[in-house]
Amino acid sequence: MTAIITHPDTHQKLEILSSDAQYDLACACGTKDPAEHRKRSEDGQWIYPVTLPSGGSSVLFKTLVSNVCNNDCKYCPLREDQDMRRCSLGVEETVNVFLDYYRRKKVFGLFLSSGMCHRPDATMDRLIGIARQLRQKEQFRGYIHLKIIPGASEAAIEEAVRLSTAVSLNIETPGAKNLARLSDCKNYIRDIIEPIKLISRLTGKGGKYPKVKQTTQFIVGAAGESDAEIVQYMGGLYDRLGLQRIYFSAYQRGLGAEDIPGEDAVAQNPFDLLTREHRLYQVDFLLRRYGFKDEEMIFDATGNLSLETDPKEAWARLHPERFPVPINTASRYDLLRVPGLGPVTVNRILEQRRFARLRRIEDLGRPGKLLQKAAGYLRF
Repeated sequence: MTAIITHPDTHQKLEILSSDAQYDLACACGTKDPAEHRKRSEDGQWIYPVTLPSGGSSVLFKTLVSNVCNNDCKYCPLREDQDMRRCSLGVEETVNVFLDYYRRKKVFGLFLSSGMCHRPDATMDRLIGIARQLRQKEQFRGYIHLKIIPGASEAAIEEAVRLSTAVSLNIETPGAKNLARLSDCKNYIRDIIEPIKLISRLTGKGGKYPKVKQTTQFIVGAAGESDAEIVQYMGGLYDRLGLQRIYFSAYQRGLGAEDIPGEDAVAQNPFDLLTREHRLYQVDFLLRRYGFKDEEMIFDATGNLSLETDPKEAWARLHPERFPVPINTASRYDLLRVPGLGPVTVNRILEQRRFARLRRIEDLGRPGKLLQKAAGYLRF
């Protein structure tokens, strides 16, 4: 039986909803720098340092509007059959709490998500109501990211896009077969793929809201899917639908249902699952910033990326005919294919060689681990 708080005040609700917001790791996917990871504010709320779709980073106030959910997603601890404290924030409560943080300069924007209460559009009405009050009544012109609820109507989706700086609808898995292992409630095409395509039409070139950013997220490992399946979908999301960012959240063992189908198919070591997440983020960078295509990624016999070797180096080892790359004449495209070289270093190479010939790796600066790796793939 679900535990019910009869008349919780706003602070009690935020305690519960902030705690439950920890299960969504889309904004806490960072690097080894602890400063980039989510943390509790002084009054116990989750504050999320995030990398913005357009580049740069800042701090968002992120909360669930409700942890009541009618869905049955087996990877999610908030699913309908769980015995837990349930509550919801009202429109006024959410607006007032956010504005208090914003006016004290604790955050720069708002990230709103929610469990699916009753019907998708009923939940969207509350999310949209908060954004509408901020935009129209409070004249807030800053950053608002709204999560789109799977199954939402076209009208609700368009209104959410109109009011937002960014929107996202989690794709969750690569393909209907994988989603069917995790949920009996959701129809993959109707509830997820078609809405993602609609958002793309609204926000893409020629759309009504081209300045609004669109992102999505995969849950990694819950359905027993392979990395190859995820990467293939990534290619389509970027190349055909024009998404700005794709995020990945490793399935957190022990939070899902006992009979989750993917349990036996993913690595037993939770650190391996986190490494899978990290490798997929590396692939994401290769697709977005390095000129790689999804079909160029290298997978093992099980369809997964190497846990030991990063994806760019795996590609380089399979293509020895492309190396060594002549550092003084190679194009930016070819330099970005060199393991250990990123966009910043490549730009520095292109700038330096305008004035002098590069004769050794030390000409680029003190050779750390990445430059030492790159040296083996370069010709001076």
